[in-house]
Amino acid sequence: MSLIKTKKELQSTLLIAKENGSLGLVPTMGALHQGHISLVKKALSENDTVVVTIFVNPTQFDNKEDLDKYPDTLDADRKLLGEVSENLIIFAPQAKEIYGSEIESESFDFGGLDTVMEGAFREGHFEGVGTIVEKLLTLVQPARAYFGEKDFQQLQIIKKLVVLKNIPVAIIGCPIVREPSGLAMSSRNERLSSELREEASFIYKTLCSAKARFGTKSAQVVTEWVERQFEEHPDLELEYFMISDIEKLRPVQRKRRNKKYRGFIAVYAKDVRLIDNIALN
Repeated sequence: MSLIKTKKELQSTLLIAKENGSLGLVPTMGALHQGHISLVKKALSENDTVVVTIFVNPTQFDNKEDLDKYPDTLDADRKLLGEVSENLIIFAPQAKEIYGSEIESESFDFGGLDTVMEGAFREGHFEGVGTIVEKLLTLVQPARAYFGEKDFQQLQIIKKLVVLKNIPVAIIGCPIVREPSGLAMSSRNERLSSELREEASFIYKTLCSAKARFGTKSAQVVTEWVERQFEEHPDLELEYFMISDIEKLRPVQRKRRNKKYRGFIAVYAKDVRLIDNIALN
């Protein structure tokens, strides 16, 4: 298992890897957990060699304090990946290696996918995501790249990105992996106290109840019900709950039979921001 920190070394390593078959990419920001590992295992099952990138991308953070708090666990990440397979290439560059002297985002026209939900509450977030993903896809040139559905809005935006930029890669979405309590696995969960971590399982329980109600109730009724539930949990502050179609991510006004919908949620557990989503039909 190789640990590489420069683009030059990565490119020379990839020349050899591509001669041996197909290449998969799993972009991460480190602080790996079993959700990430599920992406790696999926990639290994479909490719001869897999590149796992570990890079905390500064341009997708709208809050510098959040960036500063993001955990740096490279040694632990390497150990965890080594338990999965030795047939991995780990690329863990510094920001200057990726961006040079100017660390800034490019602009993209994502057709409105980036203006709702996370885009509405995290200014510039998806420009940062698009910038780093384009750089990594261009650098690695994988046949397939793997992203988790916990960040479903991000997944749809990346699918849009590769069309906009005509990048020849298959973007593979992978199911959300959850803790036994139902809480969606996230690197941010490590910042929760044990009590708050247990309380945060209420997020998924509420999503499941919303799904059950969506079968017979309107989107507005379900949304108002979800908002009321969090009034009883002072440690959990609801930032948004939104029901959207899965293609354009626009808030649903009226349900249509031929449309697929998901419920999207963002909640502050004290000062830790958690997101989740669920397929509703």
